[in-house]
Amino acid sequence: MKSKTFSTAVVQEKAILVGVSYKVPIGVGEKVKYSDNYLDELESLVLTAGAATVGRVMQRLEYPDPRTFIGKGKLEELINLKEIHQPDMIVFDEELSPSQIRNLGEELKDVKIIDRSALILDIFAKNAKTAQAKMQVDLAQCKYLLPRLTRMWTHLQKQKGGVGMRGPGEKEIETDRRVIRDNITRLTDKLKEIEKQGIVQRKNRGAMKRFALVGYTNAGKSTIMNLLAGEKLLAEDKLFATLDATVRKVYLPNPDETKQGVTFLLSDTVGFIRKLPTLLIESFKSTLAEAIEADVLIHVADFSHPQLEEHIQIVKNTLHEIGMGNKPVILVFNKVDKYLEDYELSRDKNFDPPMDLDKLKKAWIAKENTPVVLISATQKENIDELKNRIFAYL
Repeated sequence: MKSKTFSTAVVQEKAILVGVSYKVPIGVGEKVKYSDNYLDELESLVLTAGAATVGRVMQRLEYPDPRTFIGKGKLEELINLKEIHQPDMIVFDEELSPSQIRNLGEELKDVKIIDRSALILDIFAKNAKTAQAKMQVDLAQCKYLLPRLTRMWTHLQKQKGGVGMRGPGEKEIETDRRVIRDNITRLTDKLKEIEKQGIVQRKNRGAMKRFALVGYTNAGKSTIMNLLAGEKLLAEDKLFATLDATVRKVYLPNPDETKQGVTFLLSDTVGFIRKLPTLLIESFKSTLAEAIEADVLIHVADFSHPQLEEHIQIVKNTLHEIGMGNKPVILVFNKVDKYLEDYELSRDKNFDPPMDLDKLKKAWIAKENTPVVLISATQKENIDELKNRIFAYL
């Protein structure tokens, strides 16, 4: 008799993505025109979380439906698509209200309803390595879950039943709320203690100048950190590979070899993204403190991305939100090699030729009124110009 063999491979979850194109702007910085690139980014987030996309649904609306977010006809289309692909989850590229999640769950049945905020929180939880990062993610998740509690939250640590454990007539969901509020208080207090320790550490570093790498997620900040600091930090081609602030002492030789070089502190920070949940920004302020106290920001942007300008504006808006909008900035356009490769691949499609790089650089200097450097971190191209620009500040 043949012995049975069992596969140990993890079955990848399947997801259907849902996006909405608004006919009118619904918030500051939102664009009227919805692009497929937004769903491409959502697909990248889903992939980072460990799932595969099997379908997409997009609808043009003036305003979201208060009951199910998307309209009745589109909901029926989504139900039919669900029957065909049998997904494990349906992911919305917006933040849904608790009632919308509940109503969609009733309509779609036996499938997880996940909004953009929950997806990003899940990725942060997956990538958090240090105790501080884990606490920051836990705090953001608790704040997210509190208004959305139902009996589905089986992963929460509930108090055991029994004498003295519940008030008269207290429901399970009320116990859950109390447990989460207690966790929020506990985590907030612990993070305050860590921040106090961070303040002491930063004071002990002396009067060295501080530079901080900031930018949209997956722009190449960690790769640049490795080049400048001679480190081997995690640098992956995926969203939110870095969550913890990393600080390194960097020595730069003087371009004039007869003179002494300079030493400064360089920090790498968590990447920003479109519609980054406010809860995460609040929770990660202690990590971003390294950047908040920096003398100069090195804003890294993916030069090859079709939504380059939007990514730059999102980073600037987020920096302004956390009180870093008025610091000196060096704008670093990374992945110039990929930009040129993408152009070569598209030449036969009658695309317009790219503007001369020097002209582009001058245009951005005039637009942003800040120094601009074009580099390729992976190919180590033009890194000396970046070092010279940093040296000029020092």
